[in-house]
Amino acid sequence: MEEYKTLIGAALFIGLVIGANFIMYAIARGATRPGGGGFLETITKALTSNPSKKKDEMEELRRSVRELTQNGDDAEKQPE
Repeated sequence: MEEYKTLIGAALFIGLVIGANFIMYAIARGATRPGGGGFLETITKALTSNPSKKKDEMEELRRSVRELTQNGDDAEKQPE
């Protein structure tokens, strides 16, 4: 009886290891497919940020700060 439990446990462990390896292989394979480039090229593109996107975000932040400071100035000028 103990032998069977050990064999079942070993089979489950081997199945989990093989399943995890298959999933990691599928993820790595999918990461290299879009764009047709190699793995390093795909990772580099993912990690480098788009300069125009940064510029747009900074412009939006400046606009928000201006609006908030103008609203704050208007609130200070109004007598209560």
